[in-house]
Formats: sequence, C-alpha cells, structure tokens
Amino acid sequence: MNTITRLFDFPHYQLEKHNLDKALITKYNGEWVATSTKEYVDKANQISRGLLRLGVKPNDKVAIISSNNRTEWNIVDIGVLQIAAQDVPIYPTISQEDYEYVLNHSESVYCFVSDDEVLQKVKNIQDNVPSLKGVYSFNDIEGCDSWNKVLELGKDDSNQEEVEKIMASVKEDDLATLIYTSGTTGRPKGVMLSHKNIVSNALHSATRFADFGGEVKALSFLPVCHIYERMLMYLYQYRGIGIYFAESLETISDNLKEIQPDMMTAVPRLLEKVYDKIIAKGADLTGVKKKLFFWAVELGLQYEPYGANGWWYEKKLGIARKLIFSKWQEALGGNLKVIASGSAALQSRLARVFNAAGINVMEGYGLTETSPVVSVNDIRDKGFKIGTVGKMLPDTEVKIAEDGEILIKGPQVMMGYYKDEEKSKEVLKNGYFHTGDIGEIDNEGFLRITDRKKEMFKTSGGKYIAPQVIENAMKQSRFIEQIMVIGDGEKMPAAFIQPNFEFVKDWANRKNIAIGATNEEIVSNQTVIDRFQEEVDEHNEKFGKWERIKRFELTADEWSIEAEHLTPTMKLKRRVIKAKYQDLYSKIYG
Repeated sequence: MNTITRLFDFPHYQLEKHNLDKALITKYNGEWVATSTKEYVDKANQISRGLLRLGVKPNDKVAIISSNNRTEWNIVDIGVLQIAAQDVPIYPTISQEDYEYVLNHSESVYCFVSDDEVLQKVKNIQDNVPSLKGVYSFNDIEGCDSWNKVLELGKDDSNQEEVEKIMASVKEDDLATLIYTSGTTGRPKGVMLSHKNIVSNALHSATRFADFGGEVKALSFLPVCHIYERMLMYLYQYRGIGIYFAESLETISDNLKEIQPDMMTAVPRLLEKVYDKIIAKGADLTGVKKKLFFWAVELGLQYEPYGANGWWYEKKLGIARKLIFSKWQEALGGNLKVIASGSAALQSRLARVFNAAGINVMEGYGLTETSPVVSVNDIRDKGFKIGTVGKMLPDTEVKIAEDGEILIKGPQVMMGYYKDEEKSKEVLKNGYFHTGDIGEIDNEGFLRITDRKKEMFKTSGGKYIAPQVIENAMKQSRFIEQIMVIGDGEKMPAAFIQPNFEFVKDWANRKNIAIGATNEEIVSNQTVIDRFQEEVDEHNEKFGKWERIKRFELTADEWSIEAEHLTPTMKLKRRVIKAKYQDLYSKIYG
C-alpha cells in the first residue's frame, strides 16, 4: 500500500511499513501500556464490526468526548471511519448546554466518553438528545456500558468482509469528521472536514519535519479533539513515530523526563509557562551562577538563525549551551528536537530563546477550517524566520486581499459548515477561504500574521488598534499573566489585567512589602498598582501614542477555561470578559 487517501489508511500503512511494537502508549495506574500497530489495527476492526452489529450505518455520527488523550480514542476513531460513519470529537470542558447542542446538531447515534465527569454531563442532557442510542465509557464506571462491550461485539470476525467492502467504498472526498469550533462568539459551528482535507494536510506537513532515524517518540497532550493535535497523530502514524499520551497538563514535566520524546506540539501559553518557570529558578541562584544564567538568557534573546549574528556570537552561544542551556534541554527530557507551536501567536522572544537553547520551536499557522496547517517554519534549507509562521505548505496558495485579509486555496480547505450554507458562503468565496486574519507575505515567501480582522477596533478618534500585538508585548512582563486591551469606540485604549499572583507574592516577599493575603487585597494595594504602572509604561514605549494603554484595572479572578474567560485553546473570549468586568469598564471610561 503506497498511497494513503483516507484517514483509516494510516494505521494500515504503518503496519506494512513500520510495524511498531509501541505505536500508542498510555499510562494506566502508574504503568505505561503499549499497543502495537498490529493490535491497533485489530482492535479498530473489532470496533468497526461491533458498531455494524449495533446498527451503525454509513454517514451516522459517533461522538467521542475524552478528558485526556489515550489509545482508546485512536482505536475508536479508526473503527468509526472504516464503516463510512463520521466521528464528532467534543471538547470535554464545554458546558453541558453545548454538549446538548452539538449532539443534537450532529444527530450523534452513539457517544464514547472517557470518565465519570464527562459521563455525568452527558447523562444530564441525554433525555434531550433523541438520536442518542447509547453511551460507552473508556474507564470502568458503575452503571455505564464499557467500550469493551463494543470490542466484545466485534470479537466474532464473520462480518469482517462487510467492513472491507464498506472501507473500499469510502472515497477521499467523503466527509470524515465534524469538528465544532468553540469560537470566541456565539454557538459552535460544525466544520466539515473530508478524508482528503486531513490526509493531504498530514502528508504535506510531514515534508516539514526532518527524519530523525531510529526509534522516534512523540509526546501528545494538546487536546486531540482539536484538528491540530489530531492531524499530527496521523502524521506520526505515517512516519512510524510512537505516540505517548501525557497523563494531564499537570504531569507534563514528569512525563517529559519519563518518555524523553523527540518531538511534541505546544501552544504559546505552555511555552510561556515553561519559560517563566525556568527564569524563576534562575532568579533563585546566587553569585556567579546567577550572573552566568542571566548572561545566557540575554544572549538567547538576541538569537538569529543560520549564524546571522556572526562567529563571535556563535562562539559565546556554544559556551551558553554547554553551561546553561543543556540543563533546559534536560528539563524537557533531553532528546527534544522540535516543538511545533500553533493555535495562537508566539512571542518572538520565546522563539529566540528556545532556539538559542537548541530546542527548535517551529511556529506554524492554520485554522480548523484548513485542517489546520497553512504554513509552518522548518529549520532546514533556510525555511525558518523568527516572527513569521513560515512558508506555505505544498499545494497551498495564500493571497492577501486588499484589506490585508489572508485568503487560502488548497486541498486542506474544509467542505463547509455543517447544516449552515449561509455561514459557509460567507467564508468560502471566489474559490478562496476567507480567514478573518490579517497578514503579509515577505519577499522570501514567509507569511506573517499581523492581527485578527475581527478583533481590531477603532477608537473614537478613528485610529485602528490591534489588541493582540499590544497584549503580546505586555505579556512579556512577568507580573502580567493575562491581559485584554479594550476601547472600541472609546477615546483611548485601556486594559483589564490579571496579575501573575504567584510572581507578585514572590516579588513582595523579596522587597519585604505587605500586600495582603487574598487576591482581592493584592489588586487593591496601591504599591502593587504602582508597580504594574511601571510595567505598562515600559512596554507602552514600543507603540504609537494613540496605541498606548492609558488606564488599566487589575482583576482578582484568575482567568480560566472553566470560568469562561478563555476558549479551550486559551484564546480570550473578549465579549465574555468585557461583560464580566462591566464595573471595571465603567470605572475606566466613566
């Protein structure tokens, strides 16, 4: 089998070309348990046969809701797709009202859940979802059918011929999956992605990763219900890379040390956190060690690829890598060769410092609607430029509209939004997908994203403000955990700021300042407010007079996905945040 045209071809291709003993590896009760390629394919066939016996027909929808990435997810995914049904991965932490909406809108007939917490949310709304015939769980839960029941149903392989027949009938242009985007506004939209959309994206993206040779391991922890991590799973399978599933976000650093992966994906927020942790450790050093540490960091922040800073810089960098950065690498497992960063803008300083440390952070760009990758940096062949999202993938055309909007044409562009022709027409016009992002392509073919079209606003003076650019600059301050720039239609830009409370307490300890014990006391402490003013003033210097943050208010809440401040991919829900802090808004603008 040389050509992969449908998603379920990936494991079959892997069986033929790589046949791994450890294809998918999940930790259960403290033990890493490996599933071989052969077992993976066998179990997927079992699921297919079991689902057929449950009466699942072509084009039926099967939902999968899992709190963590795990082997079972991949087995069910392939099992569903092989019988020409489509899966609907649902983000576990959305509200149960959204569960109800997505299950009804997709008319899902069965639902696989990972654990009790997800099960309870499904149970609470199950009576309102007439299409749903049954729920199966990966974990053993009292009173819920186990997914093993479906595997058992498929043990008898007398209907395997039927599975093969349906597989042969699936075409690359057929719908494969519905992915509901959380969106920063309104009801989730169901993005229809075909087999070809995702297969082409995985194969094209694979051309941007070097071949490491030998046994290669990837660590997977970004939610697989998003197309970014999911597409990479298929890419890993194609490349014969063993996929280890992190237990949770909290255990990442332990899992890195246990697994020592060669590659992983990340969102900028995670890299910011890793960086802040490393800097905090450095700040605890004393004397010469501390001087050396910050000398290396300063050096790293000036990094340019391909020796552009000259031989003297490279010589110093060699020393910094030996003395300081080698410890950073060890903290990430010691083998990490590449981190693919996506889903939000990466600050240039992070790209510089990690790459200087010998940890190649390669930023890419894409959307759920483009399966997702449009462009990505690649360290090889001068394909990497800091501050850009790399060059376009093969077969991908990007055009910049007159108003700066990025338009895309290529095999990865979605079929449309499910049951929503109107919204589909709004974004799919004249053969191009309209992204709603603003960008430019430089003379070497690198794409740069300058802002979200939807998020730009005008002050009452008619000046355009690009909030993301200002927010990214301000977030370089260790005092600032989250920030949202406001001021649409107002005379000046202002901001809501969520302090990095841990760092603020640390700073107060070091300076022997009493700032109070609770978050409420901290944000109303004048010394603290004055210190934040210094940070804001410093970063304001980078901007034109009309763009500067003239006033800000600190929030005592810690912004989170659960409390609805952030989308599942950690983007700001601007409307929600503005509504939450209406009183602060009035305080600023009167």
